[in-house]
Amino acid sequence: MTVDIRVQSVKPLRHTFGHIARRFGDKPASRYQEGTYHLQAEVNFHYKPLWDPECDIYDPRRTAVAMRDWYAAKDPRQYYYGSYTIARSRMQDAADRQMELADKRGLLSSLPEAAQAAILATVLPLRHFEWGGNTNLAEVAAYGWGTAITQAAAMGMMDRLGMAQHLSRIGLLLDGHTGTSLAQAKQRWMADAAWQPLRREIENVFVRRDWFEALVAQALVADALVYGTLLQRFEAWLARSHGTALATVLDFPLRWQEEHARWVDAVVKTCAAESEANRTLISGWARQWREAFGAALAPLAETAMGRDGGPALREADADLRARLARLGLDA
Repeated sequence: MTVDIRVQSVKPLRHTFGHIARRFGDKPASRYQEGTYHLQAEVNFHYKPLWDPECDIYDPRRTAVAMRDWYAAKDPRQYYYGSYTIARSRMQDAADRQMELADKRGLLSSLPEAAQAAILATVLPLRHFEWGGNTNLAEVAAYGWGTAITQAAAMGMMDRLGMAQHLSRIGLLLDGHTGTSLAQAKQRWMADAAWQPLRREIENVFVRRDWFEALVAQALVADALVYGTLLQRFEAWLARSHGTALATVLDFPLRWQEEHARWVDAVVKTCAAESEANRTLISGWARQWREAFGAALAPLAETAMGRDGGPALREADADLRARLARLGLDA
């Protein structure tokens, strides 16, 4: 007896969702495309928000930046929920191994008391800066327009809580897991004279009505200056006298900032290139907040690194100016 096996191929009527096909053509789409494009609610709003009755609950007019297509501001990392959580899981595993090494070998606790005090005074209060970053990116996620921007902002918002927890773990390594360093860090953020200018500027961003300005102020300007001065250059400054123990536990937030900056730069560059009006507006915001955060960080840089603090801040500012120029902005 012979068995005749035949394979019948069924041609699909379409290869992707209709809204994706209308944009990219009827071909298989990536997960990022399926989970990003044209998911922004645009019609059938049931009410106007009582706190802002001039706008719809989702409204592109909540920023002065104008785009023909907000989905042009895509995430170069191609993060949707699945790829984002996988990437962060890997980063967290690596960070956990670094923290375990630092704890097991006593890399931080074996530092001289002066070095430990410098870390506690400079790095630990930044956990509250990260909470401010969480709040500001929450505004972008809540009031931004287009899923390409709002989902990336929501991911960044959660990343900031992770950064705050990571910095808290550094404090616990130094205080023997008693938590006293965290209470001291909060007191510094709330009352120390050197920290109040930075705290004031972060809180000034809280009350900005334009979500794109909040994105520029926090994710472009403040992060560049704070990470560049109080983490990257402070770590290098401390290493000259006490070795690279701090670098072991700061590798995680510095790597995260490099990755996060790719998304921020892509959004800002795309929107600035849309029109001269956008470029002028975004340049003005960047210049305004660069001056504000630069002045706010001056006392902190000096407190952290003494006479080397001023040059460190100026180097971070020069890096930011070069970055703004690459994005097509007037620094």
